[in-house]
Amino acid sequence: MLDVTSVGTPAALGEPCVLLKLGEVVLKGKNREQFERRLQSNIRAALKDCGVRVDVRQRHGVIAVFLPAGTALESAQAVAQRVADVPGLVWVHLAHRVEKDPDAVTKAALALVESRLATGEGPRLPRFAVRSRRRDKRFPLRSNELDRMVGGEINDVFGLPVDLSHPELTVHIEVDRDEVFVFTDGLPGQGGLPVGVSGRALVLMSGGIDSPVAAYRMMRRGLRVDFLHFSGIPFTTTESIYKAYALVRSLDRFQGRSRLWVVPFGKAQQSIRASGQDRLAVITQRRLMLKTAEEVARRIRAGALVTGDSLGQVSSQTLQNITAQDHAVDMPVLRPLIGLDKIEIMAEARRIGTLGISELPDEDCCTLLAPRRAETRAKIEDLKQIERRLDAEDLAVQLADSLQEYKLDA
Repeated sequence: MLDVTSVGTPAALGEPCVLLKLGEVVLKGKNREQFERRLQSNIRAALKDCGVRVDVRQRHGVIAVFLPAGTALESAQAVAQRVADVPGLVWVHLAHRVEKDPDAVTKAALALVESRLATGEGPRLPRFAVRSRRRDKRFPLRSNELDRMVGGEINDVFGLPVDLSHPELTVHIEVDRDEVFVFTDGLPGQGGLPVGVSGRALVLMSGGIDSPVAAYRMMRRGLRVDFLHFSGIPFTTTESIYKAYALVRSLDRFQGRSRLWVVPFGKAQQSIRASGQDRLAVITQRRLMLKTAEEVARRIRAGALVTGDSLGQVSSQTLQNITAQDHAVDMPVLRPLIGLDKIEIMAEARRIGTLGISELPDEDCCTLLAPRRAETRAKIEDLKQIERRLDAEDLAVQLADSLQEYKLDA
């Protein structure tokens, strides 16, 4: 978390702004502008309700978010914190913009170091380095010359030791077209691609740990995702819906305008149980969920389904059972967690803030069909026979017709 007290307030520091570093986007070729435009649009949407009027400008390899003159550092920090959740950015820096003058840059760097030392955090005399980057080659000093000039002043004024290999304090100076940005630390971004550049997908959202992490990973790959939850209603309460809603709310900060769809699935589960195929009940249910999700995805114009499957984690996720499930639909089924174990998935869930919600108790519809012994090598022909008795194709359409949308609160 950025520390407001670590940024000095003297006039020499200039106006606060937020400097955003792009990652994968800069590797794109002729369509790079398309990715950058989408990223800018996502940034503006994320900051729409931040309470500060922002001016988002694209520069070479970076995006600068300029704030109105006199903006408080607390407001600038809030902007930096919010935009750090936008996929497509690798670093977010709370910076200060100063005039393109060597003396102004030096004064800003000194004021910034003074404010950092005044906080009393870290070593009393931290080893430091100055890292300059000159995007505008018209600036009179080269990067190494600027490093030596500013670093020499910091050393003279504060007596800090220089350490270019492992500095405890780094002053960054970036010379741009119209101004110079001076800053120290930053927030790591989400990386990946801007949401929306890869199309739309539908996530099968349970109340568990895995599916929210799968959704997040697909957002980072540029997919805008909708969420589909299967409720055990009328044989369970609405607890699982509230839980799915809370998870979608938590994930919405990464993409905005998220939509949660809910299908009452209890009666369909009752029909599957009545088929008498106890060992195949779970895989039959999963295939019916995928068929229903495919029908919903077509209606909302999504091009793929996303699940939280991890190979071998449970009986329904053996290779043969996954193959049997995929056979039920024509649409691609994306499984971003397929090679992760539970510890890795939980660690990511904790990092993105969904683990605590996922661990809350609820009545999961999947428990209604938990057999004493589950099949780990389901045969497609056996499953198709069950589905013919259930008339699964028509049942999936009926389930999609019962779809309910739960809109997120503003």
